[in-house]
Amino acid sequence: MQVDTFREYCLRKTGATEDTPFGEDHLVFKVGGKMFALLSLDEVPSTANLKCEPDLALELRDRYEQVRPGYHMNKKHWNTVELGGGIPDAELREMIDHSYERVVRSLTKTARAALGGEADV
Repeated sequence: MQVDTFREYCLRKTGATEDTPFGEDHLVFKVGGKMFALLSLDEVPSTANLKCEPDLALELRDRYEQVRPGYHMNKKHWNTVELGGGIPDAELREMIDHSYERVVRSLTKTARAALGGEADV
């Protein structure tokens, strides 16, 4: 998956915002003020950190050599994923969806309602 495709897909999520709190080389995607994806632009291939249910995180790391414990993140709940190839785009979209859904579910009922109900969950 290309960086532009990753970015566009994240921003299509209900309530998603983009920010650069860690500098211009890192795009942070949030929903309800909480991060669901971190895209590193200064690496080749580019990588993204995505939130993940712990058992699924381990399964994905076993399945793909391009999935590692989250760099600078809680390694139990985050994976770092290489975007340069090896993982089908459909699987990457599922990883983004899963990360987004985990964050939306962690929001307060009021915050979820502000997103328009369940917000793609």
